[in-house]
Amino acid sequence: MNSSLNARRRSRELREVAEERVDVLVVGLGATGAGAALDAASRGLSVAAIDAHDLAFGTSRWSSKLIHGGLRYLARGQVNVAYESAVERGILLRTTAPHLVKAHPYMLPLTPAISRRQAATVMAGYRLGDALRAAARTPRRLLPGPARLNAARAHTLAPVLNEDGLRGALLSWDGRLLDDARLVVAIARTAAAHGARVLTRCRALRLSDEGAAVRDELTGEEFTIRARAVINATGVWAGSLDPQVELRPSRGTHLVLRPGTLPGLIAGMHVPVPGERNRFALVLPQRDGRVYVGLTDEPVDGPVPDVPEVPEEDVRALLEVLNGVVGTPVTREAVAGAYAGLRPLLAGDGRTADLSRRHAVLSEGGLVTVVGGKLTTYRRMAEDAVDRAVSSRNLPAGRCRTRKIPLVGAGPQPSGVPARLAERYGGEAEAVHELVKAHPEEVGLGITKGELLWSVRHEGALDEGDLLDRRTRIGLVRQDRDRALATTRDVLERSSQL
Repeated sequence: MNSSLNARRRSRELREVAEERVDVLVVGLGATGAGAALDAASRGLSVAAIDAHDLAFGTSRWSSKLIHGGLRYLARGQVNVAYESAVERGILLRTTAPHLVKAHPYMLPLTPAISRRQAATVMAGYRLGDALRAAARTPRRLLPGPARLNAARAHTLAPVLNEDGLRGALLSWDGRLLDDARLVVAIARTAAAHGARVLTRCRALRLSDEGAAVRDELTGEEFTIRARAVINATGVWAGSLDPQVELRPSRGTHLVLRPGTLPGLIAGMHVPVPGERNRFALVLPQRDGRVYVGLTDEPVDGPVPDVPEVPEEDVRALLEVLNGVVGTPVTREAVAGAYAGLRPLLAGDGRTADLSRRHAVLSEGGLVTVVGGKLTTYRRMAEDAVDRAVSSRNLPAGRCRTRKIPLVGAGPQPSGVPARLAERYGGEAEAVHELVKAHPEEVGLGITKGELLWSVRHEGALDEGDLLDRRTRIGLVRQDRDRALATTRDVLERSSQL
């Protein structure tokens, strides 16, 4: 079932794109692709951006929801990667998405499994990370520094910890997203506001440096989009469109624990993975009461699926790590759902867990492919890709402007609206609140019918998957999704009559 409101806009823009030649065609509407569309459009270039599915359909919605300073890369001597991460984190916190990205505390519990020498090494790393924060000019008021906590304070922030042998905890601060898919939606909407045509359900069949053969996935019609330059930002699927790309995808699995499973948990937790050096599982409480536990790093061979499956061994492995630090064991029944994302790591020697997260821009003529990297550095990846496209085709464009372009919702924050709406919608919360007051029926996780209507009218949602799995994250748990389906379909039915 599609919203005819958005379907009509999409149909009109498809006709326009098919009849002209754009400066830049972006393929893939995850964070990097949407970022490239914004970057190119904000330089004054004509842009079409397409995706075979929806905004944030691929890896971008399966992240740990972290906007981090690259401490893990610093530990491996990848100083440039860590510094780039710290700079991009600061841009998101200060300028582009302060409504979506906030500082959050993370604890490393000092259990008997953590030696005093290991704790000292980790704290030294935290201090180096804080030095990177300062070098990136992120104010301390936005990102506090590290500290050591005694056992009583650690237990206050994480009452679920096993107190036997607990010496305290090391506290650090990093950025976190309320919702990674909402960041992508904000980037894409900002790109559209700068003139980019953002078109979902358009599959690129073949790419060249002159454009792409495309199929409308809603009608089956095939047509050509002509472009002066093409940016392939399809992540783990990049190799299927550009044979020069060699990737070694890795699977990162997260568990979704039922509300109440880890009561009173305030801070996130870094939990060492037994037998591994500098690898930690993340335990991150959510505002809706759920808790995410991740993540694995396992190599993936063979064809890349649209939606990765979560193997049971990943679930068992994550529960085993978690149960090494909590007082009351978390059982399999507490796992309400799970999700897995595939990272587009550049091929290299060694384990996928050890491969660099540095991104690469590859080009041949006017076809540019951007791969690698991570969610935190999407803006820099997009900038590098557009720079290459501009130089390869001598396009009439200036320098990148996206460091200083606030994303939709990043403006003045309204007062007098529910905090939950302010966190999700930022400067648009007041307008969303008006719809919520008119349509207050709850769909799930406190999300209302009014918010679904907002997503249909303003965020390009076409069907129930867009609404439940990306504009909201109700669909992470199958039972929640099933309960919300009838109301969601009613919203789409009403919208189709407009």
